[in-house]
Amino acid sequence: MKEETSRYKYLESKAAAGELLYPYDFKENMPIKEIIRVVEENKLTPENIDKSEYATKRITTAGRVLAIRSIGKISFIRIESGGLSMQIIYKDKCKEVFRGDIVGVEGTIGYSKKGELSVLSNNMRVLSPCLHIYPTVHYGLKETELRYRQRYLDLVLNKNSLDRFVARNKIISFIRKFLDSKDFMEVETPMMHIIPGGAAAKPFTTKLNEMNMDLSLRISPELHLKTLLIGGIPRVYEIGRQFRNEGIDATHNPEFTTCEFYMSYADYNDVLQITEEMLSQMVMEIFGTKIIEYTAQGNADGSDGADAKKIRIDFTTPFKRVDILGELSKKLGVEITGDILETEEGRALLDDLCRKNNIRCNNPRTTSRLLDKLVGEYLESECNNPTFLMNHPKIMSPLAKEHRSRKNITERFELFILGKEVCNAYTELNDPFDQRRRFEQQAQDKSAGDDEAQEIDEDFCTAMEYGLPPAGGWGIGIDRLVMMLTGAQNIRDVLFFPTMRPQPKQAIKEKEDVPEKEKK
Repeated sequence: MKEETSRYKYLESKAAAGELLYPYDFKENMPIKEIIRVVEENKLTPENIDKSEYATKRITTAGRVLAIRSIGKISFIRIESGGLSMQIIYKDKCKEVFRGDIVGVEGTIGYSKKGELSVLSNNMRVLSPCLHIYPTVHYGLKETELRYRQRYLDLVLNKNSLDRFVARNKIISFIRKFLDSKDFMEVETPMMHIIPGGAAAKPFTTKLNEMNMDLSLRISPELHLKTLLIGGIPRVYEIGRQFRNEGIDATHNPEFTTCEFYMSYADYNDVLQITEEMLSQMVMEIFGTKIIEYTAQGNADGSDGADAKKIRIDFTTPFKRVDILGELSKKLGVEITGDILETEEGRALLDDLCRKNNIRCNNPRTTSRLLDKLVGEYLESECNNPTFLMNHPKIMSPLAKEHRSRKNITERFELFILGKEVCNAYTELNDPFDQRRRFEQQAQDKSAGDDEAQEIDEDFCTAMEYGLPPAGGWGIGIDRLVMMLTGAQNIRDVLFFPTMRPQPKQAIKEKEDVPEKEKK
């Protein structure tokens, strides 16, 4: 493009003249955030600023140039840093500063004639020139895919986007602080597994050349965390990435962040209470209320779409509890029990119910997959407010302990919000004989073509034979939780760098063709 080519040549000429285009540092003694804080704390106004120490105190600040306009020999420059902006009144024409440049400014705090807080400066330097035509704040960055591919522009031009990531940071910090206060130890477990386990999912595979060993990226840290309980650490948790080689949609990304914790001498009732306490307190601390609004079908940039619908999510405790088979039996008019699901007759019953109700389930049509589809259709879709779906059949829960009073039912719950699973928990299975039998059942499903079924992990079985204490375990999908708490419509909106297809070269060229009105 002509403007960019002209800028390249201009900068090349300056470099050839010996000018340092990219300084090594800039001593910023008062960031924009600090300027705003000082003004608010000292109650500085256009009327009293000249009588304060800041009228003559030299400060240095820096940021990216978003807009430039000149009136006579005075230039008004708007810079941004960390989601905050500040006007710079520069007592000269800006011939060498362009929109998108990162600049360092020296001056004093003051106000414009119209009363806008500003930095009054006669000393400004470009710290890093922008070599492309920077989008204007007015037109912004509206195209959804471009926002994901060029997050560095999105964060500057779309405040809603930055606010989501700030909220994400607060959510993760709260979870860590909350668990630390409950005497949990944060740990790290391997990202590469010989046998992927802890969840029903298809893994990514890789190879360790040094050992000529096939490995999988982890789908869950569960088995490693439970072996730490066996090792005598009573409460552990891990916040980290998981990897599942599955579909990509509005709520799924191949790599995602979870938090899992395991606590000895507890069951799923204890874990349920901790879940309610954590989420209710989190929402109150971060948002100042226990009732938040989610805009369904809103735009990716945070604005309301044409068909936008406001949904109130109430995190007041206690959350609703739903018994899975009991409620499903009511809705389908057929009694479904844990016992019958252990038989071929049960599988045939679910298969027939799916066919009659036009519920799609791809092969292999195993009992657990068919039941999962029915639960999704009739129960999960009704969970807008936080709702615990509880007491899953044993056939769906290979790592959960059998219910103490109901045969072939497990002590497990999943928390759903807005029809989507947010967390999963259960009383941990600590009987090594039962664990092996369930692994064997999963292995049979895998042989039948279920890529998501788990394999037998002999190392974990051996560890369990040394004695896993009674325990409760819990896992939460942080990305999905952030989506619901910040009103994001797509999981890509809460990931700095979501998984994207490579961009064709022709498409890249077209993206660079900025409209003439935006160049001005």
